[in-house]
Amino acid sequence: IQFTFFLFCVVGIDFKIKTVELQGKKIKLQIWDTAGQERFHTITTSYYRGAMGIMLVYDITNGKSFENISKWLRNIDEHANEDVERMLLGNKCDMDDKRVVPKGKGEQIAREHGIRFFETSAKANINIEKAFLTLAEDILRKVRSKVPSVTILF
Repeated sequence: IQFTFFLFCVVGIDFKIKTVELQGKKIKLQIWDTAGQERFHTITTSYYRGAMGIMLVYDITNGKSFENISKWLRNIDEHANEDVERMLLGNKCDMDDKRVVPKGKGEQIAREHGIRFFETSAKANINIEKAFLTLAEDILRKVRSKVPSVTILF
């Protein structure tokens, strides 16, 4: 099975492949990192039309990055498939002493949009694997519910 993820964070556009095992099946994740930067806006909309999962990432030490989340959620509603799985991540939770965005704000926007929320740290490897596996499990569940008798060949 191959899932395409779309990740808004970091700098530039990057592509990675990660294979995980879920429910006894090997799942290949295609991960597109577009940085969410305005200069990539045109490219971004074309990439996430085919995405099955989208992670929106903001920096808990940067209020501006959190303010952009609402704009990106609207953009996803306009351009992505209506059944795309979305997830919100507040990154850099290892830097709580420099926190500008309270955890409750992230939880609130996730609740309002009916999406999952995690605080993560890429640097300290906090909740990174859990976030990707959770999103992949949600996508797998959705795919199987649409075609319950699907046979998956590897």
